[in-house]
Amino acid sequence: MRPLLIPVQLDDDQKEALRKRLRRAEGQVAAVGRMIEEDKYCVDVLMQVRAALAALGKVGHIVLENHMDTCVSAAFKAEDDDDRKAKIRELMSVFAKYGNFGGR
Repeated sequence: MRPLLIPVQLDDDQKEALRKRLRRAEGQVAAVGRMIEEDKYCVDVLMQVRAALAALGKVGHIVLENHMDTCVSAAFKAEDDDDRKAKIRELMSVFAKYGNFGGR
């Protein structure tokens, strides 16, 4: 049985905040490319890479929190034990792959 799938549920302000974070990350990734082309100092490039990763990590953190508040919460309120177990397996997989969301 496929687990209950609920789309991202963010209000317009939350979506705009995420769009701004993503634009910032895009700019940081572009800056990394420019720095490499311009033969900038390695540590400076690495710092810019870290900034881009942190920006994307925060986006991931917000989306994961939304998933917990919607999909996971709905699964645990439902009477379907299989759906709850599927959500736990899904979360374990997400945490194993992306456990560093929000990278600090």
